[in-house]
Amino acid sequence: MIIEQKAGHINNIEAAGRQVDWLELEWFELHKRILRKHTRSGTEIVFRSLDKDPEFTDGDILFADGDKMIVVRVLPCDAIVLKPAGMLEMASACYEIGNKHAALFYQEEELLVPFDIPLYRSLQSFGFNVKQEQRQLIQRLRTTVTPHNLINSNTIITSVKSVS
Repeated sequence: MIIEQKAGHINNIEAAGRQVDWLELEWFELHKRILRKHTRSGTEIVFRSLDKDPEFTDGDILFADGDKMIVVRVLPCDAIVLKPAGMLEMASACYEIGNKHAALFYQEEELLVPFDIPLYRSLQSFGFNVKQEQRQLIQRLRTTVTPHNLINSNTIITSVKSVS
């Protein structure tokens, strides 16, 4: 099945009576414009050049008819979790994480970064209270640079999203 656009979000569409087939994606697959994956039930899905709103999130519907819906589920992964005590700690942590060009996520007053032992130890050595937990990495902060671990991506990020 070729997917060229999203069909909505599971929170906005009535799912009653429909079978939900999950397409499980890793955090780093959410921005891919071309990708081939299989759903939990084995349906092959191909993303091809999603021009409008190319980034997926947990709960995005890729296909829906009267009987079935194919919905994105973001898989949890090992993450560095840091809850800044204030704006100075937030700025300092973001600066240190940015120096490593790591992908950065902001969820529920916490900074999340895909787990990386050197970064984890570095943040500890700077005095930050960090934890390692299994988390869904969903709300990636958009910047004008692409993290090094995503450098082969075809995505160019052109806007800065403010955190409120």
